[in-house]
Amino acid sequence: MSTRKQLKSLVGARRGVLVPGAFNALSAKVIEDLGFEALYVTGAGVTNMWFGMPDQGFMGLAEIANHTARIRDAVSLPLIVDADTGFGNALNVYHSVRTLERAGADCIQLEDQVAPKRCGHFSGKEVISTEEAVSKIQAAVDARRDADFMVMARTDAAATLGFEAAIERAQKFAEAGADILFVEAVTKEDEVRALPQRLSTPQLMNMVIGGKTPIFRAEELGRLGYGIVLYANAALQGAVMGMQKALTALRDDKQVLESSGLVASFAERQRLVGKPQWDELERRYT
Repeated sequence: MSTRKQLKSLVGARRGVLVPGAFNALSAKVIEDLGFEALYVTGAGVTNMWFGMPDQGFMGLAEIANHTARIRDAVSLPLIVDADTGFGNALNVYHSVRTLERAGADCIQLEDQVAPKRCGHFSGKEVISTEEAVSKIQAAVDARRDADFMVMARTDAAATLGFEAAIERAQKFAEAGADILFVEAVTKEDEVRALPQRLSTPQLMNMVIGGKTPIFRAEELGRLGYGIVLYANAALQGAVMGMQKALTALRDDKQVLESSGLVASFAERQRLVGKPQWDELERRYT
């Protein structure tokens, strides 16, 4: 089964499948190695880790396409790719879908913020008109070459226009052909519970550690009917803390040992990046 068909099956099951975010090829390999069923190529993670900048619209199509292609080469999991606002108008969205589909994405996520966008859990967001947002979803649906390629439509309207307006927008996105709906940054437990009852199209719920949405266990979100439970930056936040701990020990103790429990072993690092397989290839060709 292709990765696109796999993702469609996972989403359609509505069992709250956990999907972590990857910010580069190595983080994607760790996600696959730990047995997760799909991953999310996170725009915030790429921006934070690649540029050292906040998630405020600094990433472009070329950067996310490059990361997508590298991650596609590294793992065999289905890839959901964060394409922010589609990097412009409906025509730019059309081009973004073609580019990311070619790079190996199985699903593209588009949001309805005014550019430059910002993290869904930052203050100061604004959204474009419903009509313009719908036209961008229609462009994404029309652009895909593979019918199994999925379009995820995210709305940030809850923060600026209210919960009911966000539901209304999401429904219009579904009518425009969106395969998955994503109502971002709801702030109340009752809203989290209500969304699968109010919208019939499969949905993603974003669990942002330290964000505005109450944290639910994935099993409960599955029982509520969510298709995907996203932890877009759990790996990034864990990596930052791991670096801080290891480097603090190095600064203070002037050494770090494998036995410290602060670092992966040398052998584990080589296993994750596939050195044994490359060694075998080298033997074959020499």
